[in-house]
Parts: sequence; C-alpha cells; structure tokens
Amino acid sequence: MKKTPFTAIHQAAGARMVVFAGYNMPMEFSGITDEHLTVREKAGVFDVSHMGEFYVTGPDAADYLQYITSNDITSLSDGKIQYTCFPNGRGGIVDDLLVYRFNPEKYLLVVNAANTEKDWNWCVKHAGEFGIVPGRDLVNVSDDIAQLAIQGPLAMQIVNRLTEEPVMDMEAYSFREMKIAGIKNALLSTTGYTGAGGCEIYVSNEDGLALWNALFEAGKEEGIKPAGLGARDTLRLEMGYCLYGNDIDDETSAIEAGLGWITKFTDSKNFIDKEFLFKQKSEGVERRL
Repeated sequence: MKKTPFTAIHQAAGARMVVFAGYNMPMEFSGITDEHLTVREKAGVFDVSHMGEFYVTGPDAADYLQYITSNDITSLSDGKIQYTCFPNGRGGIVDDLLVYRFNPEKYLLVVNAANTEKDWNWCVKHAGEFGIVPGRDLVNVSDDIAQLAIQGPLAMQIVNRLTEEPVMDMEAYSFREMKIAGIKNALLSTTGYTGAGGCEIYVSNEDGLALWNALFEAGKEEGIKPAGLGARDTLRLEMGYCLYGNDIDDETSAIEAGLGWITKFTDSKNFIDKEFLFKQKSEGVERRL
C-alpha cells in the first residue's frame, strides 16, 4: 500500500483511513458533514497527492494531445488549463483529466489516481503515431509530486499570505509557477473538485510537509481544516461533477455523460471517436446522465 508525504500527519490527526487507488488515504477527520460545510463556508485542505501527473513535451506535443483528447488543445494559451477526456475508441471514456499548457511544446496532464497506470498505457499506446518517445517526451512524474487542494471561499486569501506575488486575482483554470511558503518552483492552479473556489498546489514530495504546515499556520484565523475523501465526494456530487467509475467509464460516452461541452468538433481537430461522438451529438442518445 502506497503512502503520500502526508500519511503520517493524517494518522496522527486521528483520521479514518481507507485504501483508495492503492494509497492509504483519509476518508474523514472531523466528520464528512463538518468538513463539507467547512469547505463551503471557509477553507479545507485535501491531500490529493495520489493523483497522476504526466508531462508531454516536444514539437509534436500539441498534435498528439489534439488526437487523444476530446477538447480543443488549440484554444489553450500559456498558463491556462483545460478539462477534457480520453475517448477510448469504442464509444467510452478512458478517463477525464486536466491539461496544463506551459508553452506550445510543454504540457502537464493530471489524471485520476485510480486510472494512472491505465492512462499511462493509453498515452504510450498512441505516442509512436506522433513521434512522442516515452521517457523523453512523455514522462510519468506521479510518484514525485505532492499535491494539496485548498478549497473554499477563504482559500485564496490564506494562500495569498504565503506568496510573494498576489494570487487572489487569478482567473479560474489558470496556473503559475512561483515561490510558495518559501518553496521554489511550486505550481499553483486555480482548479478544484468542490465548486467552492480555491486552488491546488503542486510541490516535490520533500517540500510537502513544509507546505502543509505553512497552510495551516496561515489559515488559523479562518478556521482552516483538513478534509478527506468523503467530503470530496459529497462536494463534487452537490455540484454535479462527474466521478470516473461512477458517472463515466469505458462504457459511457462524453455525450451521454453531458460532457458535450468538452467535446469539440472542428475541421482542424481529428480525434479518437470523433465520428461516433458527432453522430451521437447530431442524432441524440438513448441514455443520458
């Protein structure tokens, strides 16, 4: 069973731990209802270090991603993030994910923890078609990154105390590389899975503890609390966000799941399952989430 850089902290805090995606993860600390309301009204911190992260680089990176994902990569600019999915070639979904664009030749993919190996194999399977070399242009850094989601209406004012540049005016689904709590080269993205506002912060595993301690010290006044997988699920459910394995899977299409808005049919975009999905969008579907 895998651990995150924060596992010992969760256990010391008395969290109820469960096995999720091969990791020992906290289900709840003070209780799911309390954590849910804390995130909606104040700020909560989720350990999401179990998520998968792949870098895609090189002159063919954009063409490669344009083919294997449903959304339109060309609409992304530097410092922006896109929600999308991997169509599986059989009318279903390999996984849903986020794509971060650093520049035209560098992207970060953030995938679901339970699907990291599956997604990696899928990306490798199609890499050769675009001259993408695994280990060089496609790199799995999932085990090297600690990630915390700071969510809630007060989250950004807490994080703002830890940065040298203001972050409260950042647009949704944007990111910056910056120093946070003295940690160089941290990545802050205005994303999350709760609908309560806030951000997610990526650092190296060795910097994880320093980030955790700094966040809870900075957020004392706001009543910041740790939150577990239970509240993460109730919060996303309340917002109607899809959960892979529950609302979407290998037998569910993006159109059936109400994800037509991340499925772009443009002349310049050829992607897996394009014809099938366009037919569903044009003619309708027999089932709908």
